[in-house]
Amino acid sequence: MNERGILSTSERRRPVTRVVFTGLIAAVLACLAIVAAGPILWLAKSAVSTSQDILRDPFGWWPSGIRWGNLAEAWNGMDIGRALANTVYIAAGNWFFGLLVALTGGYSLAILRPRYAKVVSAAVMATLFIPGVVSLVSLYLTVIDVPGLGANLINSYWAVWLPAAAHAFNVLLVKNFFAELPKEVFEAAKVDGANSFDVFWRIVLPMSRPIIAVVSLLTLVSAWKEFLWPLLVLPSPDLQPLSVVLYKISATAETSTLIAAMFIAVILPLVFFLLFRKQFLRSAGRAGAVKG
Repeated sequence: MNERGILSTSERRRPVTRVVFTGLIAAVLACLAIVAAGPILWLAKSAVSTSQDILRDPFGWWPSGIRWGNLAEAWNGMDIGRALANTVYIAAGNWFFGLLVALTGGYSLAILRPRYAKVVSAAVMATLFIPGVVSLVSLYLTVIDVPGLGANLINSYWAVWLPAAAHAFNVLLVKNFFAELPKEVFEAAKVDGANSFDVFWRIVLPMSRPIIAVVSLLTLVSAWKEFLWPLLVLPSPDLQPLSVVLYKISATAETSTLIAAMFIAVILPLVFFLLFRKQFLRSAGRAGAVKG
C-alpha cells in the first residue's frame, strides 16, 4: 500500500518540486536542531570561556582562549560535587518510591479492581486539576507535622521523597497500561493457584518493562529539575540539590564559574539519556501501543 503525503508521486518526480521540498525539509530540520541543541552548545562553550568573553561577545569562539579551569573551580570552589551527590540521592529516592506507588497503585486499580476502584481512580484524576501552588501551603504544614506520627520532616529527604511518590499522573499512566495487558494470563495464573503477589511479581512486572522505563524517565527528569519544594523543606546547605545551590550562588559567583557549574548540572542527565535513548524511545513506543 502506497503512503500518502502532501505531494503525489507525480509531483515528487518533478525536479523543481523535489529540490524545493528537500530544501524546505532541510531548513525545518536545521531550525529544530538549532532550537534544541543551540542552548546546550552555547552553555558548553561558555563553560570554558572567561567572564569578559561571555559578557562582551556571548557568541564569540573564545577570543581570550579556552579556560578549562572553570570546571575545576566550579567543582571545588562552589562545592558542586556535594550538591550533585545530593541531587542524585534525591532523584534515586524519588524514582524508587514513585515507581513503588505507581506500580502498586496501578496494579490495584487495573488488575485487582476492588469495588471502590472507580471512586479512587476518579479521586486520583481529580488531583491532576489542582495546581501545585494551591496545595503548597497545606503540603508544607503536613510535612512539618505528619498526621498520626507527629514527626517533623524538615531537613530530611523524606520531605522530598514522600510527596514526589504520590504522583497521580504516573499512577494513571501505569493503570492504563496494566488495563491493556491480556487478562487470559491472569486468569490462567489464578487457576494455577497464584496469589495476588505472585501475579504482580512474576507476571505483571516482567510484562511492564516499557511503562517502567517511561515512568522512570519522567520521575528522574522531574526530580532533577525540582527547585521550589527542596528550597522550602531542605534549608540546610549540606542537603540541598544542584537547583537550589545554583540559585543561591548566582548572586555572588563569577559568571564564568557559575556557567561552568550550570554545565556540570546539565551534562549528567544529558549523557544518561544519550546512553539509554534507544531503550527509552523503544519503551515509550511500546507503552503507547494498544495491545489486543
